[in-house]
This record gives sequence, C-alpha cells and structure tokens, in this order.
Amino acid sequence: MYVRNGWRAAWRYGVYEFPHYHSTAHEVLGIYAGRASIRLGHTEGKTVEVQAGDVVVIPAGVGHQNLGSSPDFHVVGGYPKGQDADVLRGRKGDRPQADENIKQVPLPSADPVFGEDGPLTKLWK
Repeated sequence: MYVRNGWRAAWRYGVYEFPHYHSTAHEVLGIYAGRASIRLGHTEGKTVEVQAGDVVVIPAGVGHQNLGSSPDFHVVGGYPKGQDADVLRGRKGDRPQADENIKQVPLPSADPVFGEDGPLTKLWK
C-alpha cells in the first residue's frame, strides 16, 4: 500500500510507550492488529483510539505516545521515500536543531494510502 504511493514501510512493531517525535520525517502508522490509545501532541495532546484497519499520519515534529494497547497491537510504520526518522524525546538539548530539521522536511508527494489525489495532499499544503 505505502510503496506504490511513494512511502516506504520501514518497520513492524508497536508504538513507543514514551513521548517522542521525529524531526527529520513524517510518519505513517498502519495498524494491522489489536487496538491502542495513542496520544498525539506530546504530553498535552489529544488521545485517539486506534484499531486494526486504521491509518494515522503524523507530521514531523508532532509528539506521540502509546498510552496503552492490547497484547496483540501491531503497526507497520513508514516514511516518505527519502526521509529517515530520528527519535527525539523533547529534551532540552533537542532544540534549536530539531526546529531547523522540521522546517526542512518536505511535504509528502502523495497520501500513503490513496496516492497523489488522496486527502493528505489536499489537507497538507
């Protein structure tokens, strides 16, 4: 699914249980098993419930964290081709370099699921 739309599937796992963000890549999470409560927006963000079949796209710089999940929770995570993710935890020394990195991350050329005409390309301008 991701590959044909210019994203690469990079890993299969869960979502880290500590708040973190990526300053060098946007991220897609395709949930293929189980369910979880994921906080988006670092420690004071919005919590969303996800389950198998859901897809979440997280812009570079947006914190996220697994607040709890079923034992079978699994995700295929990916990034737009040409982007590799770092893992930052919002520590004092992250900035200002993280801010500069985020500014340099290009918008994806296509929605990871629906392609060039998908909703992501219309919402992210």
